Amino acid sequence: MDALEMLAARVRVARRERRMRAAELAERVGVSLTTLRKVERGDPTVALGVAFEVAAMVGVALFHDDDQRRDLEAEHLATRLAVLPSVVRPPVVDDDF
Repeated sequence: MDALEMLAARVRVARRERRMRAAELAERVGVSLTTLRKVERGDPTVALGVAFEVAAMVGVALFHDDDQRRDLEAEHLATRLAVLPSVVRPPVVDDDF
């Protein structure tokens, strides 16, 4: 199961555990029922922000709940970004034979 499918399944489970109708959740998020159904199917055409907002509305954590783990991960990412170039250019390939 890839990340998008997993997020979709977690959203479906969380909504059903809260006994929330799909139409109610769609209204609370401010999207159409069709869009909500796409989020719950893991449709990649849905805007990332919409999928995250739906997940947040039903209480699906996108990151670690533990503050220390989240801080460690943020520190690790900051360290990695610090050693990577700020501008990425494609490699120049000399393929003249």
